[in-house]
Amino acid sequence: MSAVLERPTLAPEARKASLRALDTFPKRLLHNAERFGDRVAFREKEFGIWQEITWRQYLEHVQACAGGLLALGMRRGDVVALVGDNRPELYYLAMATQALGGVSCGMYQDTLAEQLAELVDFADARFVFCEDQEQVDKILAMEDRLPKVERVVVDDWRGMWRYHHAKLVRFSELEALGREFLAREPDRFLQEVAQGRGDDVAIFCLTSGTTSLPKLAMLSHRNLLAQGENFLAVEPHMSSQDEFVSFLPFAWIGEQMISYTLHQLVGFTVNFPEEPETAQRDLREIGPHFMFAPARIYEGVHSAVTVRMLDAGPVRRRVYEAAMAVAGRVVDAQAAGKPVPGWLRALWWLGYWTVYRPLLDKVGLVRMRVAWNGGASLGPDYFRFFRGLGLNLKQIYGQTEIAGISCVHRDGQVRFWTMGSPIANTELRVTEDGEIISRSPSVFLGYYKNPEATRRALRDGWLYSGDTGVLDPSGDIILFDRSEDIITLQDGTRVPPRVIEDMLKFTPYVQHAMVLGEGRPYLAAILNVDFQNVGKWAEDRGIAYTSYMDLSQKPQVLDLLEGLVRETNARLQPGWRVRAFVSLYKEFHPDDDELTRTRKLRRRHILERYRDLVEAIYAGADRFRATVTVRYEDGRVATLHPTLEIRRLAGDG
Repeated sequence: MSAVLERPTLAPEARKASLRALDTFPKRLLHNAERFGDRVAFREKEFGIWQEITWRQYLEHVQACAGGLLALGMRRGDVVALVGDNRPELYYLAMATQALGGVSCGMYQDTLAEQLAELVDFADARFVFCEDQEQVDKILAMEDRLPKVERVVVDDWRGMWRYHHAKLVRFSELEALGREFLAREPDRFLQEVAQGRGDDVAIFCLTSGTTSLPKLAMLSHRNLLAQGENFLAVEPHMSSQDEFVSFLPFAWIGEQMISYTLHQLVGFTVNFPEEPETAQRDLREIGPHFMFAPARIYEGVHSAVTVRMLDAGPVRRRVYEAAMAVAGRVVDAQAAGKPVPGWLRALWWLGYWTVYRPLLDKVGLVRMRVAWNGGASLGPDYFRFFRGLGLNLKQIYGQTEIAGISCVHRDGQVRFWTMGSPIANTELRVTEDGEIISRSPSVFLGYYKNPEATRRALRDGWLYSGDTGVLDPSGDIILFDRSEDIITLQDGTRVPPRVIEDMLKFTPYVQHAMVLGEGRPYLAAILNVDFQNVGKWAEDRGIAYTSYMDLSQKPQVLDLLEGLVRETNARLQPGWRVRAFVSLYKEFHPDDDELTRTRKLRRRHILERYRDLVEAIYAGADRFRATVTVRYEDGRVATLHPTLEIRRLAGDG
């Protein structure tokens, strides 16, 4: 092994005392309820009005839920699956589960019924929390495949007045049962919490599942709390007075890292939007002080801003372009560690008050002290854009198996081609074959019921990430791609497709891009147009279309995409240039197993599904006739045969 990198650690005695006294989440909650009392822990928007829940009320709800679970027969070690949008009730049940020595397991709410049943059954869940009728219907439809599930707790009963299934329990009924139980055994809750230990499994967390069905990573209270403390040791931007908006799936480790772990460690207020569709408006209304989100969120914000400016008048557009040119020069100088001339700083401040700040205000980021990107890397172009606006955007590197974070950019050292440096008590190495491995108190206990995968990931105390990278001279880690995703061309050239894909997506017109070329003479790409933005672009030019399939194959749209690909190629070395592309007739989608629930490409499945198209590209064909089976809502099935044009760019370089 080579290239060892370590960072300063927390004082050992302080860390040991902290984890010994408050080594589980329920113990932390008891401490916070006493420390913060009537300070607001949660805020939820209902019927347009923000409802506040104090830390004391948070504890009371958790106690009632725990009593209810005990009344229903829950035992230590039982698993409770949680399915639904982020709501206080979901957090109450997760905390109550852990208070009784159980394991909470978040599930993505948009998971199909068959996949959800497979995951719930594999997790051996005895109890399932469902937010509403949609999630209940999935569970009941798969009841024959869920023999271990004994009770389904339902939060929102709207539309379910005729449901009389024996396993269904209203959330309000669960709490009422719990209060009755604890009235008979008033000391039981504290007794259960006192039995908890830091090394107990707290959560099963779904991995991204880019190559197969997600695995269940077992993370202990100690793993999660140590990760939070080690992160806070190098990231000083949070306080108990801060506001945070929770709008990403609870099943994602990034969301639990902030709204669960750091919430207990810091004590800020977590705000829940009324509905996923109102999240952007609610975020602007709250004006959070920090945010942690995957790349697709920042890409979406950039796309919205870019489209808005394309629609602006010529004067506003020129002012915007001039201001962004100034911002780019400032950010490039800062990233390179060079001083920014006074005149350039003055121009930037002028741009801040006239352009950048109003834009940040429109998207709800104007009060934000720091924003982190995680889950997937964000291209350098996006970093230039957001940091140019004055947003303190940083990259986080980590994975579910290390409780979310192993590296983060430091203030004043944001090099947007890197992933930052290790947080406290974390050691990082790059092996001789280029794989990134790490070691810390946050490394997980293993995969549930998957010893073989555990042995591959954990070796001699090190977590093997499966990512390929190198150490930057600055000491930061540079991530290339997943090791299995690196493309080796016919001539031996190795290409990380993620880098090119990030560049191709730096436009409001491309939703997804997948670069191909393993064992081939050159690179090609499958592109998904952004239906909304490209549709508006077409309408502005009087181009008629009927559907995504029709729009994606319009000659004018293909010309637009060709121009974008050529612009990207002009910034790449010759061996990395895309020589052919096709605009797919549909968007990649999780329900078709083309994306994970966190919207990462499932490359193997895409290559298999579109194998004939890929072969046509490399056979030199100019067109490909696809076969598409469509199932309509009324049950009818139709077979369509769209013809895709394969564009070639042999003239580049």
